[in-house]
Amino acid sequence: DSGDCGFELQEWRPAVYRECTDTLWLLLFCLFWAGLMFISGYAVVAGAAGRLVLGYDSFGNICGRKNTPVKGANLSGLDMTNKKYVFFLNSCSVEIQSLKISSLSLCVSSCPQQQLNSLEDLQSFARNNGSFLCVYNLNVSSYTLNPRAAQLCPTLPVPPSKSFPLFNRCVPQNPECYSKYASVLISMVNEMDVFHRILSGILAGRDTVIGLSILALAFSLILVLAFRFIQTLFIHILIALVVFGMLFVSGVLWWLHYDYRNDPSTELETEKENVKFLLGYAIFSTIVTVVLLSLVFVLRKRLQFAVQLFRIVGKITGRIPFLLFQPLWTFLILIVFWVFWVAVLLSLGTAGTAQSTSGGQVEYRAVSGICYMAWYHFVGLIWTSEFILACQQMVIAGAVVTCYFSR
Repeated sequence: DSGDCGFELQEWRPAVYRECTDTLWLLLFCLFWAGLMFISGYAVVAGAAGRLVLGYDSFGNICGRKNTPVKGANLSGLDMTNKKYVFFLNSCSVEIQSLKISSLSLCVSSCPQQQLNSLEDLQSFARNNGSFLCVYNLNVSSYTLNPRAAQLCPTLPVPPSKSFPLFNRCVPQNPECYSKYASVLISMVNEMDVFHRILSGILAGRDTVIGLSILALAFSLILVLAFRFIQTLFIHILIALVVFGMLFVSGVLWWLHYDYRNDPSTELETEKENVKFLLGYAIFSTIVTVVLLSLVFVLRKRLQFAVQLFRIVGKITGRIPFLLFQPLWTFLILIVFWVFWVAVLLSLGTAGTAQSTSGGQVEYRAVSGICYMAWYHFVGLIWTSEFILACQQMVIAGAVVTCYFSR
């Protein structure tokens, strides 16, 4: 009681009754997710992610499982349970025609690990290993007798090949054949939708991403510990490290771009794409560095205020140590969502109807409207990821504010 002033000083308490401030956007988000679940259900029903992962032959059979027949394709509907690998009949001279590989492909039980130079070698390999490298309706005893064996069997000599984990294809080991085989597959990816290119880039650089994530986690733990001990000195060290770090990153990116651009061996389309991406990263990093340097110069007199904020952060972290685990829960939730998103994307990419061609082969033709669904799905990735991160920020902000004002 303040006496003469006639009012009471009350202790501040967090608001008990709270209301949602973005009801309209929350409703829109729920409606958006209803559409996203519809697309996910459609992708699961109409798609065939197993066809993309396991591989399939030119007659519509998915390798490694039993198949159902396709009307008009006599060699479809075969049991490929024991034939888990995709083998191309002319792996050294494959080409792309209308976004499809021109070579016939078969499901085989094992890849030839030694070079096969004649039809007799093909016949011996089939009898010894139980892996038939010629078209299914050609009997193994007819490999050397049938006049059409040259069209129904692989191009001779057959280079040695092997399959890689999670990639059930017979990849040639001959350097020249491997280069041709890889360039065709990469060029085929380059002609696909932008989402498949992004996904393939992420998978190709997964080791680098994981390593940088672990490094970022280690630096974050060091920062948290430093909050409680050397706030004043730490602020200046942190700003200096950030500035010099951005300058270093920008310099390295420009140097890599210059080095790649002047490298005469840059012939593959993916390498040319890497040069373009490096240029974009270098420009973006330079802009961020300039903006950061400008902010440091303009706000140099506010460093003492930043020191006080770091002191408060150190105290609150000591009182609520479980705040340090909040990013872990968010990361686990994001991982679950991203796995779901990739699975739906793969199913959308394989959503199509099997149709037989005049030669008895099978082609998968994409369903109309898949492109628009893929764009909708991509927006769902960004919006949902940001929503999950916003939930984390709201939880941390609420805990910190409550702890700070509840003395």
